[in-house]
Amino acid sequence: MSTAAGSQPPTEAAPRTDADHGRARRGPVPMIVYGLVAALIVGWALTASVRSAHSGQDLRANLTLIAPAGAGGGWDTFTRELQAAMRAQKVVNNAQVVNIPGAGGTIGLGKYSTMDGQADTLLTSGTVMVGAIALNDSPVTLEDVRPIARISEEYDVIVVPADSPYQSIDDLVADWTQDPKAFPWTGGSAGGLDHLIVADLALKNDIGPDEVTYIPKSGGAEAIQVLTSGGARAAVSGYNEFADQIEAGRMRGLAIVSPEPVEGIDMPTLVDQGYDVAMTNWRGLLAPAGITDEQFAELEEIVAETVQTPEWKDAMERNKWADVFLVGPELEDFLVEDTATIEALVEELGL
Repeated sequence: MSTAAGSQPPTEAAPRTDADHGRARRGPVPMIVYGLVAALIVGWALTASVRSAHSGQDLRANLTLIAPAGAGGGWDTFTRELQAAMRAQKVVNNAQVVNIPGAGGTIGLGKYSTMDGQADTLLTSGTVMVGAIALNDSPVTLEDVRPIARISEEYDVIVVPADSPYQSIDDLVADWTQDPKAFPWTGGSAGGLDHLIVADLALKNDIGPDEVTYIPKSGGAEAIQVLTSGGARAAVSGYNEFADQIEAGRMRGLAIVSPEPVEGIDMPTLVDQGYDVAMTNWRGLLAPAGITDEQFAELEEIVAETVQTPEWKDAMERNKWADVFLVGPELEDFLVEDTATIEALVEELGL
């Protein structure tokens, strides 16, 4: 699948802490580089907040949450909502967020895999990371960490500028199929959910993967800039990243990529409009390898308490997230199935 000339890789600037408040090419270079670069650029941010679990630190006193993406995107929002809920109800006295952006979350995962035994640090994960692992042939996978919980899921939407001639998804597809390469899309990281949706929709309309022009960005904010500047004709990302633009009348939502209509979102599904494309964007938390079973159980309890707080339930409602909380053996089974499904889709689409 091609990307537009001059598009930027999904790697961003140095990490952000609370105080500061794409498609990677195949091959070994990104995976060799991230271990060196990420260690340098995030080491200072982690020094103050991350301590070895073997030091006996109380996990409810200090906890670092790593968002493997830049500030302002879906992963960052999810992680900071968890942080706020933990603080509000004193589930954790001092919860800090650190951003380690790049390569669909695999930069953050690569760094996290070196933090063996550091139980006071959790990493946000989800569908985008699973896709990026498959796309990048990442040497580090979810098998190198300990998944704690799947917590929520949300759905992507397909949007166009308000002045676009496309009034429906049928209008868009009709034009797209005429000259696919000349029809640029934009969305999140290459290999992530946004990219997979465009690729799958292309497949369902007899458009080859090599004919699709996709401009990967770090998230909805950058995708909005590309779309409004005329660099793309349509964009795909999480509903919340476009909600303000849609409500303000600056963008038009053509479809939500969910199996069924979503309460509170007035937009038809792709399925209801005759396109058999429906994917979910789940998000959850990972623990590092090398921690004790007692530490893992404590972290699992912290997460379970957090998602029962009024603040988290309010965040779920505000962000139109669905509750899909899952832990234990059921979570392990889900991750095996989800990974196999995404790997098969990446291969089928030729990504």
